[in-house]
Amino acid sequence: MHVDENGEPDGYICEGPVFEIVPKLPTTIEDIKEYLLAWQDFALRSGFTAVCDAGAEIVHRDAPRAYHELEVEGKLKLRTYAYMYVLDNIENPKAEIARIAAQRATISGEYFHIVGAKAFLDGVTEAHTGWQNQDYADEPGYHGVERFNDHDKMVELITEADKEGMSVHVHSEGGGATHFMLGCIEDAEKITGNKDQRNVLAHLHFVTEEDIRRMAETGSVPAVPPLWTAKIPGHYEIEVSYVGEELAANAYPIKSFYDAGANVVFHSDYPVSPMMNVKYSIYTAEKRSYPKEVLGGIDLPNNEKEAITREQSLRAMTINVARQWRQEHRMGSIEFGKLANMTVFDCDFLHDDIEKVAQANIVATIVDGEEVYKA
Repeated sequence: MHVDENGEPDGYICEGPVFEIVPKLPTTIEDIKEYLLAWQDFALRSGFTAVCDAGAEIVHRDAPRAYHELEVEGKLKLRTYAYMYVLDNIENPKAEIARIAAQRATISGEYFHIVGAKAFLDGVTEAHTGWQNQDYADEPGYHGVERFNDHDKMVELITEADKEGMSVHVHSEGGGATHFMLGCIEDAEKITGNKDQRNVLAHLHFVTEEDIRRMAETGSVPAVPPLWTAKIPGHYEIEVSYVGEELAANAYPIKSFYDAGANVVFHSDYPVSPMMNVKYSIYTAEKRSYPKEVLGGIDLPNNEKEAITREQSLRAMTINVARQWRQEHRMGSIEFGKLANMTVFDCDFLHDDIEKVAQANIVATIVDGEEVYKA
């Protein structure tokens, strides 16, 4: 929690302490399994048939084992594609990838599958910890927190992951973190010769035109947050004070990634962020603001030139995500021979008025041809 100049709580709570405190709580494997089943129920009711767990071990070290046991018990319906947590500037990247590959060999299955490693490059701009390309406006000489910032170790992590047919997923919020990671990917590709490793950079608050181009050229996956694109009261003012009006007004590009030819996917960052919602993701990606019922009628769009089409939004939540996981041959679109996974809504996302889309209701969620949720 942050405090003001008098040492009193100012109402701003950081997520960081959660990752320190929760793993130390006396939690059993059965507790974790109960949590995962509750999460599965929420995700299926929300219309998701598959999700990404970007850091499966971060909160509960035994979560991968819990996933595996639930699958063996036949209790998993939601497919989870997981990236395993890697410490900042890990001492031995080769050994770490070997550890993850061993986990994949022993506990991966159809409904819980390990696809790579997860690393944190920085924090977030609102907390004054996003790794920027420039100094913070309010603190000359400081450009944010560099977490995983060892170039050679990141290159080794990427190249070793590639040998195992895996990729690296990074938390890259500030422009400096993104620039660093793309340089590492470029150098790793010179070693591996593989320009289709599908490494993922998530959050992407501020990105230069050069790095948007490099994202596409390296075959990297931009995981963008449409739900964060509006001028959210309280947050936007903080961003302006930290990075200036011009940069804040050009935050969270999405269309530019599509224009460059990148494989764009959406993320929600749930439960750190409060929403994981299909209809609102489509709405905010097109309007760059929230529906009136979310912020009490306040319409605060930001960087509207980065708005995208409905079809692009649907691709970012379906076939593009399947491609990120190397599953495009079996999911992500309704085609003969693919998994019968789909969600039925009571409106036409492609053609109905966008305000009607914001009011859409889920009729049913279908997994493997089975109705796993019905409204």
